Amino acid sequence: MSYFPAFLKLDNKKILIVGGGNIAYEKLQRLLDFTKDITVIAPQLCEEMFDAIEKEKLELKKRSYERGDIKEFAVVIIAVDDIPLQAEIFEESKEYKCLCNAVDSVDYCDFIFPSYVRQDDLTIAVSTSGASPAVAKHFKRYLQEHIPSGLSEFLQEMKHLRSTLPKGKQRMKMLDEKAKKYFENWSKK
Repeated sequence: MSYFPAFLKLDNKKILIVGGGNIAYEKLQRLLDFTKDITVIAPQLCEEMFDAIEKEKLELKKRSYERGDIKEFAVVIIAVDDIPLQAEIFEESKEYKCLCNAVDSVDYCDFIFPSYVRQDDLTIAVSTSGASPAVAKHFKRYLQEHIPSGLSEFLQEMKHLRSTLPKGKQRMKMLDEKAKKYFENWSKK
């Protein structure tokens, strides 16, 4: 099955992570690139998870998951090895209409975490729809190595132009030409 690529705006969206081990910590690290509105429910935490929660001042409920815990959340990440609990939380997520990701259980996922590169306003996501996370990881590294130096500054310039010029076909055409020239000049280097 292929996944539809989408970038979610997490502003004003509460995130819940169920679990406190190494995989939960990995998901937490990725989410922290985009939001700090994260709550963790876990009876035990690995040291890195505990340190990150303390550092970022996240809410922690040091206990097992209880039915109804997800009702206030837009997104829930289930990072526990308990497959029946994953299934239970996934079914409950439908009731509360929140997006659900159960780590390593695609049957209980509304979405997956892609491999991604983030550099200021640029985010590039790579997914193999679960076929090969290793390929996604190495392709991400390849992309990181090939991002043009100065692209962040160019994006800031384009962002400024886009926000100050009047909307319309002229603006679209001018910005498109500017982007085209930037990459043409970069590829000649």
